[in-house]
Amino acid sequence: MKLLPTPEQASALEATLYACNRAATYASQVAFAKDLKDRNGLQREVYADLKTTFYLSAQPAVRAVKKVVDAYAALKANLKAGNLGPSTSPRHRKAVSAPIVFRPEAAQPFDDRCLSWQYDAGTVSAWTVSGRMKGIRFTCSPDQLETLVMYRKGESDLVRRGGTWFLIATCDLPDPQVHEPVDWVGVDRGVVNLATTSDGVNYQGRRLSRYRRWQARKRAELQARSTRSATRRLSRRAQKEKRHATQVNHAISKEIVSVAQRTGRGIAVEDLGGLRERVRLRRDQRGTLSSWPFHQLGQHLAYKARRAGVPFLEVDAAYTSQRCPRCGHTERANRPDRDNFQCRRCGLAGPADVVAGVNVRDRARSAWVFVTAPAPSP
Repeated sequence: MKLLPTPEQASALEATLYACNRAATYASQVAFAKDLKDRNGLQREVYADLKTTFYLSAQPAVRAVKKVVDAYAALKANLKAGNLGPSTSPRHRKAVSAPIVFRPEAAQPFDDRCLSWQYDAGTVSAWTVSGRMKGIRFTCSPDQLETLVMYRKGESDLVRRGGTWFLIATCDLPDPQVHEPVDWVGVDRGVVNLATTSDGVNYQGRRLSRYRRWQARKRAELQARSTRSATRRLSRRAQKEKRHATQVNHAISKEIVSVAQRTGRGIAVEDLGGLRERVRLRRDQRGTLSSWPFHQLGQHLAYKARRAGVPFLEVDAAYTSQRCPRCGHTERANRPDRDNFQCRRCGLAGPADVVAGVNVRDRARSAWVFVTAPAPSP
């Protein structure tokens, strides 16, 4: 939800955000120095200081402690999963050698004791370091307001991005019942073609690739300057590129889910988990693969399908681009180049990505029968 505060309200919100994050950084330093990563132990240690030194009320102080505990829990999970590299890597050592620091404008969670919504008036009332601030206006679409009224549950995060204030409200929407599909739409994800369906619909990635190459050239120019201004512009460009790729994935996934819902079919994609670890590429290909947003496209398809009640499956990705969907013959020579497929046994020919989408669809048919089959009686 976009907030429309007055200058006085915006000043109070800014001071509140800064105070809460300074308090969280202090609590993080105490947690790191005394190895207090549990909520109750850390709260007993810093609660009084957060109230007297940083002028936080009782509930904001509790939320600051919870934010610190959650941050260390996330760090522990990332270390365990190897997301920061091995214990000997510089990134891993840097992460464990110093306490977590919160940016002055990092998001701050507010629960129902700190923030209340007035839906009819289109305003919120929030705790600030200047006292309870009432009548802060917010704006949204009618659909968003309906979702907010019916399903809002839990915390709301106060954030400021590019000088604009937002409240990110958590809404717990019930999942609609998944229908029995009459068939499946197989989706093959790629770099040149971001997505190709078994229906023959192709979503090309040429424009996105060209945009990314242009952004890469601009980044190289800015990095060569090595100035503070260039660093700030690099950060803005990175966020802009990320938003652009996200919007492309949203548009593609929305259209695919809409087609599946209208025709009563399910959506099947390849399971590409661990692809970057399995594939060895030339140096000039690594940047393209690392910036390939295939995982995000799969996530968008999954959650949009769930909200629409459309079945969604991930199937084995092995040899989908080399297997003939008519005779089943699998051979690397079936795909003489990137764009074309021609079976060496039966002669079936066609666009390689469409053939891969058909193979994904066929595997989903078999997998769904297995998933929905009744369990054998003991």
